[in-house]
Amino acid sequence: MPNAVQNPILNKPFECPSRYWDFSGPTPREAEGRRPAGYYGTLRTEQAGGPVAQHEFLPLDLVNLIRPRVDEWRERNWQGVTNVTRDLLEHWTRPDRARQLFFCQREAVETVIWLTEASAADRAGIEVPVDEPRDAASIDKGYRALPRFCAKMATGSGTTTVMAMLSAWSILNKLANRQDARFSDAVLVVGPNLTVKERLGVLDPRVAGNYYEAFDIVPASYRDALANGRVFITNWHAFLVRDESDPKRRSVVRRGRESDAAFVKRVIGRDLGNAANLLVLNDEAHHAYRPATLKDGTQIELPGMTSDEREQAMREAEAATVWIGGLDRINAVRGIRRVIDLSATPFYLKGTGYEEGTPLPWVVSDFGLLDAIECGITKIPRIPVADDSGRPDPKYFHLWRQIMDHLPASERETNKKRAKPEAVWREAQGALATLAEKWKVSAKWFEDSSFPVPPTLIVVGANTQISSLVAEHLKAGDVLEEFAKAKTLQIDSAVLDKAEAAQEGETKDQAQELLRLTTATVGKDRWPDDHPPEGFERLPAPPGREIRCVVSVGMLTEGWDARNVTQILGLRAFSSQLLCEQVVGRGLRRMSYEVDPATGQLTAEYCDVFGVPFEVIPVQGDTLRPALPPPSSTLVQALAGRKELEITFPRVEGYVLDVKQHIRCDLAKVPSLAIGPQIEPTEVMVRTQTGWVPKSGLGSSIGEPETITREEFYAQHRLQRTTFEIAKDITEKLAVSGAGMARLLFPQVLRIVEGYVERRVRLSSPQSRKEDLALARYRDPIVTRLLDAIEPDIEAGEQALLPRIERYRPIGSTAQVQFRTTKRTKQTLKSHISHVVVDSNWEGSAAYHLEQSKRVVAYAKNDRLDFEILYEWQGGPHKYIPDYLIRLKDEAGQESNLILEIKGMETEQDRAKRTAAAKWVRAVNNLPERPYGKWGYVVCKNPDMLRATLET
Repeated sequence: MPNAVQNPILNKPFECPSRYWDFSGPTPREAEGRRPAGYYGTLRTEQAGGPVAQHEFLPLDLVNLIRPRVDEWRERNWQGVTNVTRDLLEHWTRPDRARQLFFCQREAVETVIWLTEASAADRAGIEVPVDEPRDAASIDKGYRALPRFCAKMATGSGTTTVMAMLSAWSILNKLANRQDARFSDAVLVVGPNLTVKERLGVLDPRVAGNYYEAFDIVPASYRDALANGRVFITNWHAFLVRDESDPKRRSVVRRGRESDAAFVKRVIGRDLGNAANLLVLNDEAHHAYRPATLKDGTQIELPGMTSDEREQAMREAEAATVWIGGLDRINAVRGIRRVIDLSATPFYLKGTGYEEGTPLPWVVSDFGLLDAIECGITKIPRIPVADDSGRPDPKYFHLWRQIMDHLPASERETNKKRAKPEAVWREAQGALATLAEKWKVSAKWFEDSSFPVPPTLIVVGANTQISSLVAEHLKAGDVLEEFAKAKTLQIDSAVLDKAEAAQEGETKDQAQELLRLTTATVGKDRWPDDHPPEGFERLPAPPGREIRCVVSVGMLTEGWDARNVTQILGLRAFSSQLLCEQVVGRGLRRMSYEVDPATGQLTAEYCDVFGVPFEVIPVQGDTLRPALPPPSSTLVQALAGRKELEITFPRVEGYVLDVKQHIRCDLAKVPSLAIGPQIEPTEVMVRTQTGWVPKSGLGSSIGEPETITREEFYAQHRLQRTTFEIAKDITEKLAVSGAGMARLLFPQVLRIVEGYVERRVRLSSPQSRKEDLALARYRDPIVTRLLDAIEPDIEAGEQALLPRIERYRPIGSTAQVQFRTTKRTKQTLKSHISHVVVDSNWEGSAAYHLEQSKRVVAYAKNDRLDFEILYEWQGGPHKYIPDYLIRLKDEAGQESNLILEIKGMETEQDRAKRTAAAKWVRAVNNLPERPYGKWGYVVCKNPDMLRATLET
């Protein structure tokens, strides 16, 4: 196939793409740089053999105008943003984050921030179209245009995280400055159905397991403030206007159609109160459009649509009208500051009244499926490239076209574009059987890898009749016994729509709700929070857990986020590459996000695809051999049967340093500092280049060497002056109560600094000089270390240094650990957590000695445990993540906790971590009655000596 490449992944997921596959020639070629923002439109041209589809790359001009401006603004350190925004941007881009954010996530948010906060000069020439009401009824009511930005992001690239980032940005800025009209602390999130609404519940900062904590969206110092914002999640069905005069509604009093004010009060009044100028986030926003209408208000219908397509278009138009109409009413009554749309395919579809495939005009950022595949963020579609049929194209690539071309007239229905279901089954059974064989390979790998759920195969039918017949054969075991009976799920769109439309307070049909729950839990082995929903307490596990095959019409429900899809079969016509992307997008969510340490790229995962003719997407070809299994992985989790081995720890977000008069510092415990030419050269020899004649006074002759030193710098930065300035910096950070305290503390701080310079600063060569301490390279570590080492003098009556514990997450625990990894692991016996991930031989050795030590009661590697120690380095805040937490027992049977670091060579930054850890231990141990136990900290430079170290 022309678009098949050996290795589609070219880029690292956390960096701006620098290479892409260029499909403009007869074969793909690897191109340097970044692909321009755009999409593929389908053109149909007549050739001798009939109409032929050609795909033209169409640029997104607005995005291509904005993107370089945002890149340049990023290089200027986000010039012009608020302090809150800068804190968030720096937090999101920290290189030492435990959970890195994808570049596409950061870029989408940065684009919205740039359009909101950058200077008018920076944004000159950028005009983002607004969404103007078009129908007569909306215009008559005086509805205003909706200001909209749309971020185009591939399915599986993390749009929920982006919504969390945008919510935090808006809320925290508004709380910091109530007068800033650019922001709102009330956020309305709208999704396409009830399933998505439930999934988006993680955007409420007040619920357990929210994304702000799970993905470290906000710095610890902002978490309390974020809880003061309001985030309300709903689905568009709540926007249906109630009409009490409707005889179908049971009501004693007929009040008529509700007013806009009553509508807004009912929909958002309880959760957002009287909040005005809301931020609205639309998920799957390609459903939120204004259907094109004629002058008489009727919807435009395009010719050439089948009855199935026309029916689907009418349902979509009705839903879109309700969705946008609800936002118009809210905008009229309360005001909407901004609508931000998230969608993988923000295009008008066939039957909307617009040209099929035309993008929403307010798309401002673009990271599509091609980019996602090239960055490894999604699975790679794997398609057939050859078979033994003798056809130039393998049959299972353009499967529907092959089926329709070979059906006699007797097996077509009255509309020649529709085939009889029995005929489709006969022609497609071979493809399904072949794909099912690949499913068995995937199932064996899932079983060997102890995956808690089986893989899933999806069949996408052209209409309900075809889907029903295919499901009937699958349930009868006509393809695989593993698909028989309840192992195959047929999604009935009509029933599902009714379940999705059920609103709060209405009686829900149990059968409809069970179908919705089954669909929503395919690939899920546990209920959210381990609790089944009300009315389904009898179900011990999600009803979709054991589903192996899903048969649907069209594209399945939006928001279906199963990650265990391994095969897809398309049994329908694909009029555009947009449809191909929408269908296959249902199966491209990754199962694991482990990064290959050798390349920095995500390891490849695959989805086998038959019958979906990708022609402009980088795919990996397949010659119908069994699929290579994805890399094996291990489930690392806390074991319920080892509760007695649990380790808990306090989450410290800062310190209470309430000094009145006296401070102290144990300099012997503060890491020393070395000054030497191997760190910072003290003299440099230069030589003029041959052929260059120096000007008079600048050199004596060609090629003669000259030595340059820092004598003038030393003359201007005497050691006494430097120690004075270091002491001044430290005092300003300690004296939080003002100038009076600073005057009291400065002499004590100066003595501590002088003592450190005299006793702990080492000169590593005869040429080294202590005057070099004026260089930031040496000066900053001294400030950091002494700040962490200075504490109140308890013997002089001062209050001991105390930790400031996080308010909403005071306690961390090994019980919260659960993740999958493809890295090497070792099973544990003395740990609450099932395995230790072995990142190095040293860590493997350390785990062995911890298991063997008689003093160790329990231990846990600090992997996804979120145990962090704050420290300063080079003028900025950082987080130190030690290697292990250990519970120890001494000879008297008394328990204590130990923070363990396995470290060979030690850098200056490592020494800053060490002083910060010592400060953490002192503060936690100073708490009255030690509610978190007694803690210690040790660095072991040789794991073979670990057992001996623990004995001391």
